[in-house]
Formats: sequence, C-alpha cells, structure tokens
Amino acid sequence: MHMRGLPVCTFSDHLTIAVPVAVAAAVGTYLLTRYLSSRSDSKGKVNLEINKDNAKVVHSFDIEDLGKKAVYCRCWRSKKFPYCDGAHAKHNEETGDNVGPLIIKRRDA
Repeated sequence: MHMRGLPVCTFSDHLTIAVPVAVAAAVGTYLLTRYLSSRSDSKGKVNLEINKDNAKVVHSFDIEDLGKKAVYCRCWRSKKFPYCDGAHAKHNEETGDNVGPLIIKRRDA
C-alpha cells in the first residue's frame, strides 16, 4: 500500500539515495574529526610554554662556566628551564616517554 501522489520506491531506488548519503556523512565525519583533533592536540608539541614568542629557543653556555657538573632539561617541562628540576618523571609517567636530563660533567683528571 502506498500513499496517493507519492511514487513507489524500490529497493534499488533506496540504495541509490542511501549509499551516497552514507559515504558523504562518513567522509564529513572523518574530515571534521581530523580538523578538530589537529587544532586541540598539544601532545605532538615538545615545548608547550617556554619562550613561545621566539621562533627558535636556543641556550648556549661556556664550558668554563659550568663548574663540575650541569644538568639540563630535555623534556621542556622544567620550571627552572634550561636546567632540569626532575619534571621529566611526571612527563614520562603521563606520556609513556622515557626522556631524561642531559648531564654534562668535567672528567676527573
């Protein structure tokens, strides 16, 4: 039974409409998900807050000024950056990373 004035749609007619709509919805969802996740994803960045106004963060030190030992941050999470304060332990726990500090020390003569 069909309503007067409306055409009778066959299974083939339904597929002709449903398949392109489903494909368009899937592609749209995929693109929207990629766009939104790329905007808010900060886990891909290493430096989240230190000297963000500079295009490149560079620190240089003279060997003569180091003393016996210097411990530098490599996770970019240290509150004492560029020196390590142990923040990599929390970073490693949260991300599954295994970064540690850069330790420079004088060789015993």
